[in-house]
Amino acid sequence: MPAEWEPHEACLMEWPTRGSLWKKYFDRAKSDYAEVARAIAAFQPLVMVCDPGNEAEVRNLCGSGVEPLAVPIDDSWMRDNGPIFVVDGPGEVALVHFRFNGWGDKFLPYDLDAAVPERLASHFGIRRYVAPMVLEGGSFFVDGEGTLITTEQCLLNPNRNPQMSREEIEECLREYLGVVKVVWLGYGEIEDRDTDGHIDGVAQYVAPGRIILSVPSDPADPDHEGHEDNLRRLRAARDAGGREFDVVVFEPGPRGIISYLNLYLPNGGAVVPVGHVPQDEAALEQIRAAFPDREVVPVPGECLSVPGGGGPHCITQQVPAGAGVASQASPPAG
Repeated sequence: MPAEWEPHEACLMEWPTRGSLWKKYFDRAKSDYAEVARAIAAFQPLVMVCDPGNEAEVRNLCGSGVEPLAVPIDDSWMRDNGPIFVVDGPGEVALVHFRFNGWGDKFLPYDLDAAVPERLASHFGIRRYVAPMVLEGGSFFVDGEGTLITTEQCLLNPNRNPQMSREEIEECLREYLGVVKVVWLGYGEIEDRDTDGHIDGVAQYVAPGRIILSVPSDPADPDHEGHEDNLRRLRAARDAGGREFDVVVFEPGPRGIISYLNLYLPNGGAVVPVGHVPQDEAALEQIRAAFPDREVVPVPGECLSVPGGGGPHCITQQVPAGAGVASQASPPAG
């Protein structure tokens, strides 16, 4: 699996679908998804998977730079239920179809979301590998050079793969994602009830061997102790190349408002959620310092975070160069 900073051919998203989940925030969610989509489309092509019948709404709200693709879906978190793309030596792109169970059977139904990778593989003509474990894309990062980082809080939760040991989970990750070394952190956000501690709200790879990590300095913060433990683990670990990790410590800002590190890295950019609070600028300065060669673009994050429980990273999935998916957003056969 390529690292997120490697060249993308396109980005995939899913359009908000289930008003019963968003309730009074449904229209706000659509508006904010559209703003995220437009920000990304300024850097690379974007395909918006949407429930059949919603194509006109996508075009109207997202603009001409976003291509709708009609596929039946339950929800709108492409990172977690969508495909994971992998590349072989000659550059051929395939996708991995991990099982999806609605974040531990919390949000029902999810059968349409679980079928999205198969439908996209068929539509785009991409080889599909079916993996025998539940895995959401927001629960891990890779460096493209053999290292994967994740959290015990999520992957070892019994509501995902109770039949698998830690060693069996590691072996499956090696086999299907092409990694060599799995680095285990303890925690995502300790009070994350939706995803059980995904890593994509508390960390982000910057480059091979370099990670920006949320570590709240306030001892009263519920994440302080757990994220200090994450920091100790990273500093003691080595990646697949034998390197020590260069950890950029990130001060996360106001609790319960926004996860600034839940950001998406399009070609040449960093699309970052903000909460329209005074702490935004300090967070953006930290991110600009970590990604000096990228254009940092703030987007609304309040609705994605609360009540959504995520951010731009959660609602996107990068497609590596060579996949051949750009401008193929006509309805799938059948």
